Amino acid sequence: MSSLPNSQNVTRVTLPNGIVILVYEKFDAQSVVISGSLRVGSIFETPTQNGLASLTASALTRGGAKRDFNAINEALEDIGADVDLSGGINTTSFSGKALAEDLHVIVDVLADVVRNPTFPAAQVERLRGEVLTGLQYRSQDTRYRASRAFYEMLYPAEHPFHYSARGSVDSVAKLTVSELMEFHGKHYGPQGMIIVIVGAVKAADAIQIVRDRFEDWSNPAQPEPPTLPALAPITETKRTYVSLPGKTQSDLVLGLPGPSRFSPDYQAVSLVNSVLGQFGMMGRIGKSVREELGLAYYAYSQVEGGFGPGPWSVAAGVNPANVELALDRIREEISRLVNEPVSEEDLADNQAYYVGHLPLQLESNEGIAGALRNIETYQLGLDYLVNYRDTINSLTRTDLLNAAKHYLNPDTLVIGIAGPELR
Repeated sequence: MSSLPNSQNVTRVTLPNGIVILVYEKFDAQSVVISGSLRVGSIFETPTQNGLASLTASALTRGGAKRDFNAINEALEDIGADVDLSGGINTTSFSGKALAEDLHVIVDVLADVVRNPTFPAAQVERLRGEVLTGLQYRSQDTRYRASRAFYEMLYPAEHPFHYSARGSVDSVAKLTVSELMEFHGKHYGPQGMIIVIVGAVKAADAIQIVRDRFEDWSNPAQPEPPTLPALAPITETKRTYVSLPGKTQSDLVLGLPGPSRFSPDYQAVSLVNSVLGQFGMMGRIGKSVREELGLAYYAYSQVEGGFGPGPWSVAAGVNPANVELALDRIREEISRLVNEPVSEEDLADNQAYYVGHLPLQLESNEGIAGALRNIETYQLGLDYLVNYRDTINSLTRTDLLNAAKHYLNPDTLVIGIAGPELR
């Protein structure tokens, strides 16, 4: 495990303006990957501007002060590189990949579009059209609509998680270029920015490349993230059905608020969730609902984690005639999880899977960069990976039972369903 990224082989530097840089030298291939985030997302939007952070992030690469849209693409294509940005709820993520000798090019492009975007009107309109087409398509997708119904019931209208970071057809259609410029000017800045670089580059060289392009960046107006509203306890089952005529499949999403990634019991929740709906062919839910009863085309559970109480949810796609039976069986599996400790075999199998899967996640530069970014984002400590085996293997059946009991209740679930018209 000593070969894993850790406090001895990862260089971490904080620039005077608050940007954190992490570099991991890896010379087995001549490429380099950059991954990171800015402290800006839809959490800063108003409901009427839903989708503003996402559209702003996507529009950044449509033009910068040094390069217009065509010049950006030519600069990257000439060296076989790429740079991407996307806006989420809490952060705007970015990534890039190039030969190590061209790291300065992708950092230069990134700095230009992040610091000095021009938001050319014609390009923004083209981008808006692409976003609206995607939203219109998803409006007829049963899986997407069930998920949206679930989120809108799980989180009240004053909570940022109530809304999709992509926005809605109505809200995105009304956004203006001036709103994008104003949002960028107020919210984009160095505070909270994370830049991770992994690949065939010396740490000192990578840090200097970033310093040259970002160290003089400042934004005194950059605000702190707002505090998430407290969630009222859910005391009864809530359920909604979205009718989509002509569909042949129903999709369902059900669950409750789960832990943030900062919660001390997050690892226990993650492991017991693996038992519920991830391990093997999607855990107990997959075995019961899909394999034994043949009720679902897919069935799994997931824990979102993140900065706030993201959902702990179960999702399934079923024949419309099997919705109620599938729901009953999923409730039974949740009830079993909160009332009975997992078996010693289940615990050992899932612990072995988690520990054994870690090296596979770190085989690529992208995997290492993503892991380091998460470590910095959630303040896990640079020795998180080398301590991971002990952390996972220290979890007990009681830890998993307590985690399940804390967050799940089969009698007070939020349920979103989308499918054909009910008969």
